[in-house]
Amino acid sequence: MTRKSSSTTIHDVARYAGVSVATVSRYMNHRDLVSQSVGDRISQVILEMNYIPRVAARQLATTETRAAGLVITDVMNDFFAPLINGVASVFSENNYNLLVAVSRPEMRENKIPSPIGPRNTDGMLVFANSLSEEQIIDLCKIRFPIVLLYRTAPPNLKISHVIIENKTATQKMVDHLIEEHGRKRIMFFQGPKDQEDSCWRELGYRASLAAHGLAIDNALILPGEFDHKVAYQALRDYLSKGSRDFDAIFTGNDDAAVGVLTALGEAGIRVPKDVSVVGFDDFRLAPFLNPPLTTVRAPTEKAGRVAAELLSKLFKGEPVEQEIRLSTEIILRRSCGCHSQLSNN
Repeated sequence: MTRKSSSTTIHDVARYAGVSVATVSRYMNHRDLVSQSVGDRISQVILEMNYIPRVAARQLATTETRAAGLVITDVMNDFFAPLINGVASVFSENNYNLLVAVSRPEMRENKIPSPIGPRNTDGMLVFANSLSEEQIIDLCKIRFPIVLLYRTAPPNLKISHVIIENKTATQKMVDHLIEEHGRKRIMFFQGPKDQEDSCWRELGYRASLAAHGLAIDNALILPGEFDHKVAYQALRDYLSKGSRDFDAIFTGNDDAAVGVLTALGEAGIRVPKDVSVVGFDDFRLAPFLNPPLTTVRAPTEKAGRVAAELLSKLFKGEPVEQEIRLSTEIILRRSCGCHSQLSNN
């Protein structure tokens, strides 16, 4: 049934899907007005026929905006400064403007369209869970150039993506706490449940405990959301119950570490004498926290550069790798109990 997109019309899609043209139109513009079964049938026909809506096809064929997009989940978190800087540097070198948009969970839940896309950019970078899988699939249907950052492609879609090594680094960090500092009751702060980085870091934490014969206590796994306010409140709530049955904390990321260190300080718990604290990312303030933070250094700016380079290649019609995984390294500072400021590769 596959036909060339240039010859396929909305009437063809309607006929093969066994619905009216009006139903296909509603599906394309107001998906919530079409039942799940009918929508799935229309979606399958669109994919098989390689149908590109006429307006989108005309835009993609004739319009060059000289702008690239980046969709992220936050602008206040310090994590995004080096990421955006890496992206912007590449697009500037290629004479492209950069449009940045923030997509929050409530926007995705309410199916609010992304403010950037085919109508105002030539392609876009999608960070982690800033767009839903459904939105990504829709962009693929119209052959819109995208590159994913900090997430892998949905099943059966060949989309270039840039990710970092999470599990091995986290496992090594927890190994360090156990083997070098004798820690056995290690608290773990989860990141957002729909972000792959969070899932892989928890797997690394669990793998280390299992390898050392230490039981996993779910009471020591708290929500951190990669956010200092959330982590601060979660630890305060835990401590308010009168329990101090932990001797180390993996904070999930460095932003959460700020909240954790604050809560520990308020409770009179000394770091690292009473509790070792470690993070992930090595954001710019990590060496200046009190005490300086032991963490996993992630190449955040490089990830932005690499992703932007991939998208730039797509603009030029050049071949690109489907997956690029960037390495990370452990940085030892005083918060875990070490005195070295050097990396432990």
